[in-house]
Amino acid sequence: MKNSHSGIALLITVMFVIVITVAIGYGLKQVNHAAKAVNKENFIYQSNIIVEDLLHILKNAPQIKAAVDVNTSEALFLLISQAAFIPFSSHGLEVTLKIKSARAKFNPAMIDANNTDLVKLFMNRYNINNEYVDILQDNISGIKEDNSYNSTIFDEHPSLFRDYIASSDHLRIINDFYMREYNDNALSKIEWNNLFYYSDDRNMSIDLNYATPEVWEMLTGTTKERAEALSAGGGFYTAPEDLALNDEELENLNHFKISYYEPILDVEVEVRKNGLLSNIHFEYDISKKKGSNFVFKI
Repeated sequence: MKNSHSGIALLITVMFVIVITVAIGYGLKQVNHAAKAVNKENFIYQSNIIVEDLLHILKNAPQIKAAVDVNTSEALFLLISQAAFIPFSSHGLEVTLKIKSARAKFNPAMIDANNTDLVKLFMNRYNINNEYVDILQDNISGIKEDNSYNSTIFDEHPSLFRDYIASSDHLRIINDFYMREYNDNALSKIEWNNLFYYSDDRNMSIDLNYATPEVWEMLTGTTKERAEALSAGGGFYTAPEDLALNDEELENLNHFKISYYEPILDVEVEVRKNGLLSNIHFEYDISKKKGSNFVFKI
């Protein structure tokens, strides 16, 4: 009997130790999770501070002030060329700053009756059906009470935002729908990151000094090779005669909102620390000294 009691006591002790061990292990796991959460929150806070510091620098940098004072496309081009890629470290953070023109691409929210045919012509060159542009138009036309859309995309995605195309993720949903609906993989022929810029601003102009080859091809209806040459020549365009376009190319160009001087920067900030990564995008108007359209991903 005594041995039996001893065995039971030992079993209870072992079980008690197991329970304690499991409880401690769970507690440590929670502590680790909490520590990771604190580290992440601290990292987000540090990333925000970096952006605030950068905004202060942009507002007060003499190089930017000089470019604003000169107020020419050449001065802006020189500024953007010099500040295109800047890596630096700060308080244990590895930071990469990338600056380019925020008006180098076409905003699909600007598709309208004036340029629809040219947008479709560009797509046709890549064997993309006209229906694709119709779907894009559905996604910038807002909510229609009579449901008079060109496509059935909102039957499949009823909660999809439809005031404007808000991001590359939004476009990916549209492209996936088109490819399934028409069993067509032609969209893969286009570098969408070089063609589209996402914003709710329907009145923005494309700065021809920074327009990408894909954008030039759409704007003028010219060949791919000619579009690459027009893009490479950017930086010193100030008037239509600088472009050396033929009559047809110039007529096509006039269907779009274009400019030769748009002092708005596209600023991308990457922050890294201990395996964490944050990516911040925003526009900065150097004339107004104002940031806008902030997008924060972590």
